[in-house]
Amino acid sequence: MAEESKDFSAGSMLLSFFLGGLVGASIALLVAPKSGEETRKQIKEMAEDAKKRAETYIEEAKTKAVSSIEEAKTVAASTMEKGKELLDSTLEKGKEFLEKEKSVITSAIEAGKEAYSKEKGKAA
Repeated sequence: MAEESKDFSAGSMLLSFFLGGLVGASIALLVAPKSGEETRKQIKEMAEDAKKRAETYIEEAKTKAVSSIEEAKTVAASTMEKGKELLDSTLEKGKEFLEKEKSVITSAIEAGKEAYSKEKGKAA
């Protein structure tokens, strides 16, 4: 979660820097001693440049988001597969343990029955 905050603040800082530069350049154009037509042409060029940069920035952000989502999906799938394998292994070991204990208990019951029969025979 701390990494998300860093990415967000870095993106915010980059956007703020970009917007500050754009505002500063616009002010410089407005106070420069040029004709109105030249100033409008320069402002139009700067606006087009700013639009292209913003589109590039947005495209990079989209690419990074898609990449992060795909990576998260891969990690989640891998984790789920490992969990399933661990669960299957644990269930198999549990079944083996129950079978072993079942045979031990069955043997103990049979031995108890035999001992009971012998003692009953002696008493009679």
